[in-house]
Amino acid sequence: MKKLLMAMMSVAALSLVGCSSNDKYVQWETEAPEQFPKLTAIGYAPLATQPAKEQSHKVLMAMQASKIAAYRELAEQVYGQQVDAHSQMSEWLLNSETVSTQVSGMIKGAKVIKSYPAGDMYVTELELDFSQVWNLYQQDNRPRKIKEVTYF
Repeated sequence: MKKLLMAMMSVAALSLVGCSSNDKYVQWETEAPEQFPKLTAIGYAPLATQPAKEQSHKVLMAMQASKIAAYRELAEQVYGQQVDAHSQMSEWLLNSETVSTQVSGMIKGAKVIKSYPAGDMYVTELELDFSQVWNLYQQDNRPRKIKEVTYF
């Protein structure tokens, strides 16, 4: 039985040696997803607390801040949000508790749908169409699937 097992292992090892990756040509083909989602995000910024003297400057700063807030919301939807929490107890009493969040990522292809004042806030609405993201990604990185393999 032991000799039979050794013989089978030798045959298996020899058959694997014949499968070298250098004796074939792989042709790749790009494949698009079946559907593309659209994400929306809204960013808000207060007008009154902007650090400028002129009202027109406050409006411009609030516009920019609300746009950045909307982009952050898009990044949270696409990449997720990292949450770190720490609690400290002593004698069965909670002494301190801290929670911090972080989001990181690059958003390409988003467009501003609306940007407008609403009361004492400035609002920016963004949309991220993943068909546009896919097209941009295709320009930089070509996702591939095997179209054909030719063995020599």
